[in-house]
Amino acid sequence: MIRYPRDFRGHGRNPPPANWPGGARIAISLVLNYEEGGENNLLHGDAQSEAFLSDIAGAAPWPGMRHWNMESIYDYGARAGFWRLHRLFTSLDLPVTIYGVSTALARNPEPVAAMKEAGWEIASHGLKWVDHRDMDPAEEARQIAESIRLHTEVVGTPPRGWYTGRCSMNTVRLTAETGAFDWISDTYDDDLPYWAEVGDRDQLVIPYTLEANDMRFATAPGYTDGQQFETYLRDTFDTLMTEGGKMFSIGLHNRLIGRPGKMAGLKRFLDYAMAHDGVWFATRGQIAAHWAATHPHTRIERPSKMTRDRFVALYGGIFEHSPWIAEGAHGLELGPAHDSALGLHSALARVFRSAPQAARLQVLQSHPDLAGKLAAAKRLTADSSAEQASAALDALTDEERQRFRGLNATYTARHGFPFIIAVRDHSKAQILQAFETRIAHDTDTEFVTACAQVERIALLRLKAVLP
Repeated sequence: MIRYPRDFRGHGRNPPPANWPGGARIAISLVLNYEEGGENNLLHGDAQSEAFLSDIAGAAPWPGMRHWNMESIYDYGARAGFWRLHRLFTSLDLPVTIYGVSTALARNPEPVAAMKEAGWEIASHGLKWVDHRDMDPAEEARQIAESIRLHTEVVGTPPRGWYTGRCSMNTVRLTAETGAFDWISDTYDDDLPYWAEVGDRDQLVIPYTLEANDMRFATAPGYTDGQQFETYLRDTFDTLMTEGGKMFSIGLHNRLIGRPGKMAGLKRFLDYAMAHDGVWFATRGQIAAHWAATHPHTRIERPSKMTRDRFVALYGGIFEHSPWIAEGAHGLELGPAHDSALGLHSALARVFRSAPQAARLQVLQSHPDLAGKLAAAKRLTADSSAEQASAALDALTDEERQRFRGLNATYTARHGFPFIIAVRDHSKAQILQAFETRIAHDTDTEFVTACAQVERIALLRLKAVLP
């Protein structure tokens, strides 16, 4: 099987209603990253200095050396930036989620005490603030376990949320497999929480942000002053408020937004947001608890994960008496996007469309006449029987039945295949009108029309069994 793991569908066209507490239209998650003392540094056993997310333009690692200026900037975050932000958030009585690097928390006991005193949620931001992209999965799993242990030792309670940030392709799987977290946030792929199935674990994911994030003060293209950050936050807020039922994550760092000129923009935005009704400021833990209670996960049997035999058994009759179409579709590059009616229909239709004309003709010829002899003898497939009944074709008068039989015979004699129409889309009168109109078409036109109707019938059948 060829399987494609990325999920482009997500919640799809119609996301579930968030039903935020109090009828709020938006949930705002303020996240403060605490990384000072957990970054790359020879003092921490690393091979080079830090180079990421600072005010040093074009910073690069210094192999085998400490970088005094870089350390000083990180130190500012702990010494001044954190306390400025702490005063702001506590004065406004706003809930905050801390992404705390475990080794940084261990080296900063007074800020940890202040976080706990304020009642903030302290989630884990990994053992160290380093790049995990090349890390061996076994080593990353060890560091995750050690981060949980150290966090629990320093904070007094284990972390219930996780965000690595500079993660690997294995991070989401490894953190979910611990079973330790109510939520993880190493994705940026949605405006709402969602469930990820990782083995036997149903893991709630709360996507994070890299754009409504003060890291853009230290990256290009980025913000150059607090007003630009404020404008972006306000525009995001206004859009999400208009849409309603969405989540707005705001990412912050002590050493960045904690500078006075940058924080002024954040303060103006918070005043703006708090002046609106329908705003729920919440920790990520509160959002997770609400989502788990409101939208508990239910697993479905997913087409993209089925064996060939199971797949064909379930979907071999979607195209009438043509299991070869399902057999071909199972061999395509299926993924989560195909676990819906529209997605699976796309795969089945591709096989049908790419088949030789003779094979497609055989599919057309496999369809029964409308209100024909097979229907009278109750020998239709269950799908065909239900479809014809939906337009009351199973309850015709003798005159109507005779009319259908005459049209069937004329159409088939002219075109070489039965008249095919997606019955569920039409009334009996509309079907008769289409029947009489299409008889006069040339066969090439009717072949194209009939094939399109076969695909439509297949989609309606799939919608009855899949999301």
